[in-house]
Amino acid sequence: MRKFASTVFLLTVFFAAVMHAAISTSESKRLREATAVLSELRSTPDKGIPEDIWSKAQCVMVVPSVRKAAFIIGGEYGKGVASCRTSSGWSAPAFVQLQKGSWGAQIGAEAIDLVLLVMNQSGMEKLMQDKISLGAGMSVSAGPVGRTATASTDAKLTAEILSYSRSRGAFAGVDLSGGVLGPDKDSNTDVYGPTATVRQILIENSVPSPTEATTFMAALRTGASETAPRPTSGRK
Repeated sequence: MRKFASTVFLLTVFFAAVMHAAISTSESKRLREATAVLSELRSTPDKGIPEDIWSKAQCVMVVPSVRKAAFIIGGEYGKGVASCRTSSGWSAPAFVQLQKGSWGAQIGAEAIDLVLLVMNQSGMEKLMQDKISLGAGMSVSAGPVGRTATASTDAKLTAEILSYSRSRGAFAGVDLSGGVLGPDKDSNTDVYGPTATVRQILIENSVPSPTEATTFMAALRTGASETAPRPTSGRK
């Protein structure tokens, strides 16, 4: 019996080490890149996302370093991370992926970063789905940019997602209609285990954030609108 228990313990340690190795490479790199995008975005509100728009966002998704080839060769996609507001602050990051759509002028960029803001409860619920088509299954609009910009049109006021791109340090609204958004199941399993769901990570906030996400979480909390946790109407 003791030998069996020792074997189980060693296997547990082994698999824990494997899981840690996974987040120490690709997922950890993704978190670092997303942190860099958020840090610049939050430090330059005059040329980035307006503070009043950010403060209303229910969830934030960052898809860093989407390469030019991803817009030309079929089947390419960008990988990123998402976090949602909860009654105790921002949730642990869930890993997501965005399959390419027809994104027009952005084809000319060598690499761009994408930031998506989920603006309401309806958008949050759709984010829990396995895959959602932007523009068809989930309304998306290019977000307003700059300190004095406002979401003045009906599309921006009612859109479930406001989307932004960053190229060469400048943020701009971008239309992501035609893209397909969904969870990165392999990465979420690597980091949180096979039983954790996207709802548990983002809405219920019942999954602890990995230590590798510390700076990403700090970047989310930076700014005037992050002085205290803000409750949402998500299911608990």
